[in-house]
Amino acid sequence: MSAIVLLSTVSMTVDMHYCGDRLVDLAFFKEARSCGMEQQMAPTNSCGDSVERKSCCSDKQIVLEGQDELKNNVVKLTFKEQVFIASYVYSYVSLFENTPRPITSFDGRPPPLLEKDYQVLYETFLI
Repeated sequence: MSAIVLLSTVSMTVDMHYCGDRLVDLAFFKEARSCGMEQQMAPTNSCGDSVERKSCCSDKQIVLEGQDELKNNVVKLTFKEQVFIASYVYSYVSLFENTPRPITSFDGRPPPLLEKDYQVLYETFLI
């Protein structure tokens, strides 16, 4: 969602310089470099008798403007609502805390096997 908001609000400029029908330079966020043909087409006569020649170069600029206005939704919560949300989040997070496990004395090893079954030997059974 934040990527969509970022892309919709960013403005972008693409500047292209063509010499004839051929693309010479393409630039993002800045001006495209010239091919140098404009300097050759400039009149060199300093007397003022100059013939205007049409330049073969052209510049094209594409401007993509992002939106300027964003809707600000500010939710105003009362103090009781803030206390409720804070206590709910705290109790929910505390459900997933690790509790220490009880310590067992046999450390994962099984208890020793009985050699004699004393209940059968003395015939004492719990009812």
